[in-house]
Parts: sequence; C-alpha cells; structure tokens
Amino acid sequence: MTLRLAILGAGRIGQVHARAIAETQGAELAAIFDPMPEAAKAVQDKYGCDIRSVEAIAEASDIDAVLICTPTDLHADQIELFARAGKAIFCEKPIDLSVPRVQACLKVVEEENAVLMIGFNRRFDSDFRALRAAIDAGQVGSVEMLTITSRDPNPPPLDYIERTGGIFRDMTIHDFDVARWMLGEEVETVMAQGAVMVDEAIGKASDFDSVNVLLKTASGRQAVITNSRRTTYGYDQRIEVHGSEGMAFAENSHEARVQVANAKGYTRPPLLNFFMDRYTEAYAREIATFVEAITTGTTPPTTGQDGLLALALAEAANISVAEGRAVKVAEVLG
Repeated sequence: MTLRLAILGAGRIGQVHARAIAETQGAELAAIFDPMPEAAKAVQDKYGCDIRSVEAIAEASDIDAVLICTPTDLHADQIELFARAGKAIFCEKPIDLSVPRVQACLKVVEEENAVLMIGFNRRFDSDFRALRAAIDAGQVGSVEMLTITSRDPNPPPLDYIERTGGIFRDMTIHDFDVARWMLGEEVETVMAQGAVMVDEAIGKASDFDSVNVLLKTASGRQAVITNSRRTTYGYDQRIEVHGSEGMAFAENSHEARVQVANAKGYTRPPLLNFFMDRYTEAYAREIATFVEAITTGTTPPTTGQDGLLALALAEAANISVAEGRAVKVAEVLG
C-alpha cells in the first residue's frame, strides 16, 4: 500500500518534507498547496504532484494524510479541518501561540480520533537518539542535570519574528521538547532571562535574541537551555546529560570529520551552517516515522500533547522574564 500525502505550504520546510516523502518507501506526494502559484509550481515540477486548494485536499478521497507547513496562525484551524476530514495530520510546531487554543484544537483531534504528529525533528537526529539510548541503558545512572546549547548563525527577518510569537515559542520550543524527552520527567517550574544583544530591532519587536532558561522537575532534575540568534562559527547544537553514574554528551556536527594537527595546532572543518544542513537526516526519519505510524496504527512519538506541553513551557518562560520569577507550568495549563 502506498500512502498518498499532501503538503500545505511550499516554502523552505515544505520543500524539505517533499524531498523526504519522495525518499520514503510506501509514500507518495500527491498534492501541494501554496498561495504563491510559482512556489507550488516549483514543487509540482520537481515531484510530479497535483496543485490543489486546501478545501480540495480536505475533500479528496485519494489523499490519506496532510503535512501542515503553513504560517503558525493557520495551524490550529487546519488541524481541525483535516481531523474532521478523516486525514492523518503532521503539523510543524507550534500548534498555535495560545495554550487555550491548542487545548481546544486537541479536543477536536481526540473527538475525531485523528492521528496527529507534531514536527519536533530533533528527536529524530541520530546523535540525540543515541544520547537518549544511553540514558535508557542506564549508562549515566539517574539523570540529574541537562545542558542544551542551541544558537543560530543569524536572526530571522523581523516580519517572521512578529508572526511566530517570539524566541521562546519559535526557537526555544524545540529545546523545551528535547529537555522533556531527555529528563524523563515533566517540568514543574520555569525561570528565564532574556536580553537583546544582537539587533535592537528585535527588541523593538518585543522579542529577545539572547535567552537562558532553567527548568526544574518535581524530583529536582534540572535543565539549562541557552539560545542565541547569533554565532560567528556556524550552527551550534550541543547537549550534555549529567547523571548519578556518569555523563554523556552530543557534540556539534562539522562539514567533515577530519582534523589536521601540525605545528600551528589542531584544526577542524567549520560547523554545518544551519538547520537545513544539520538536521537533513532527522527530517527524513521524521517523515518516515509519520508514515509508519499511519500504516501500523501506532501512536506517533511526538503527539499533540507534546506540542501543548512545549508551548506551555514557552509561555511560562515569557511570564518569567516579564515578572522576574519562577513560574509553575500548572499556572499556564490552567
């Protein structure tokens, strides 16, 4: 059986997923939608799919699943539309910028018994998966502390920042999901600090470009997340797990694994430039996992509930910065 999928949004991430579908056994890209005709046509020319409207995709009997890669403010409505249409759904994070709106959306998903997977691609990275496997195997003992470093080479355009809800909801949300996954316990309190160190225009847009977050679980496990919108040396992605019996860490990925040692010292190639390069394999595995979940009837590994809880941590971080205090996640979830 070949699953026929449609993509809403032919932008950068939509194109990544189109390639992943083409490389996934048992999957076929059947349709693309984008409000920009030339963007949709580019995907059609490359993969041979139809160009259809959102409504036509929802009504189509020959579409099994849809990937939502549209702007954030459309996600919740489109999830509900396709849940009611009986389609399996993959949606890029976040589901919405509002916790109550996400809760209402997930209620519809539950009522319709729909398959919903959220695009937290870092869980599918081979290094991060190996790190989690080391935790599961007891190699570091009981997890006590987690350190996540995630720094982008450059900030996104201002119009993007204004539409995506700020750094905590857009960038740190990936790290919130990874922290929950690695800690193995739900976060109880969030303490955050934010500053504008890269571009004053980001501050004028009511956002930050440099943040640190401290998460704490009920048992005392802690995670520190550090984010920046600027690096001079490439896409900085590192994780360290400290436990009762040892430590494990995932290093950055470089353009090559070769190091040169001579009288000038040790040198190695630059880091990969950005997420499109760093997580290429992870995106492919993510879509293959979505297809497998549909065909086997299993629950996807990144569910709507994961999307809700990561957003709740982001909202708690925003409140923490604004009010200068530790915020309990229960306050946000209601």
